[in-house]
Amino acid sequence: MRFVDEAEITVRSGKGGNGCVSFRREKFIPRGGPDGGDGGRGGDVYFQADDKLLTLYDFKHKRVYEAQNGRPGMGRQRFGGHGQDLIVKVPPGTQVYEIHDDRKELLADLVQDGQQYCIAQGGTGGKGNAHFKSSTMRAPRFAQPGQEGRELRIRLELKVIADAGVIGLPNAGKSTFLTRVSAARPKIGAYPFTTLTPNLGVLDDDRGTRMVMADIPGLIEGAHEGHGLGDRFLKHVERTRFLVHLLSVDDLNPEFPMEGFDLINRELARFSTALASKEQILVVNKIDLVNEQEMDIIKSGISVHGDCVFFISALNGTGIDELMQVIWAKFYNSQDFT
Repeated sequence: MRFVDEAEITVRSGKGGNGCVSFRREKFIPRGGPDGGDGGRGGDVYFQADDKLLTLYDFKHKRVYEAQNGRPGMGRQRFGGHGQDLIVKVPPGTQVYEIHDDRKELLADLVQDGQQYCIAQGGTGGKGNAHFKSSTMRAPRFAQPGQEGRELRIRLELKVIADAGVIGLPNAGKSTFLTRVSAARPKIGAYPFTTLTPNLGVLDDDRGTRMVMADIPGLIEGAHEGHGLGDRFLKHVERTRFLVHLLSVDDLNPEFPMEGFDLINRELARFSTALASKEQILVVNKIDLVNEQEMDIIKSGISVHGDCVFFISALNGTGIDELMQVIWAKFYNSQDFT
């Protein structure tokens, strides 16, 4: 299933049923009077987060969602049935906007599984003619029509929810790392931008605790302005508790070893100050491509900056166990999502 994180749809709540015009007609009861019942209420439209869904793909094929109309009232003061509510299920992390002519308005941010929001209430049923009987109007021959439902233009935007986000330049080995530590099997290739959509991996520790890790497609300089894959996937990083920042040893300049990390961090800061303030675990990947002497030079250059950096090879597993201990410790200490 193709990953889709944006969609525009139309939703309509149900119309209320019309009130009934009816008069009681029974043998031996002349002039029985009005007995028209009320119409039923139209169905409401709800959005509900469902953790079984990972994408907005289905909304690309179906664009109109309608709740059921209320049934009309009937004689003998029988009420019409209420229209059935419509529950539209979306992945957790979906933001629901109402589209106006010149702007969009955030109505709901559905983060947790089962969280529900009523986006459009159904119309009220009309009153039957029995309601309008009075001392001066013994036989009203009219009833109230049902209230129209609401129609809204809705924009859905998905921000992937994960505990840890794996970021870095293209071809840094993020997908290989995710494959090494989880059961996820993203596409892996020896060329930049192999990953075109976020991939999720699920990790379990020996206590049964579950952590979700997201591999965010490669970022480049100018991403906040739309360069490369652009800022389309930067929004997904906002839903993570902390970041695992990977840099390939190929992209590391021994004279300025932190330059590759700083480049991506500048893009994060230009996109969102909150994003730039997230805690990071810095990792140099693909150390299997350099010899011991080159590795010593790299480590010596990084130690001057005083940053804690982990050195791994996602391909052969070197340094993975030590890194995962730190990632799990960060996960246990992290705060709930804001």
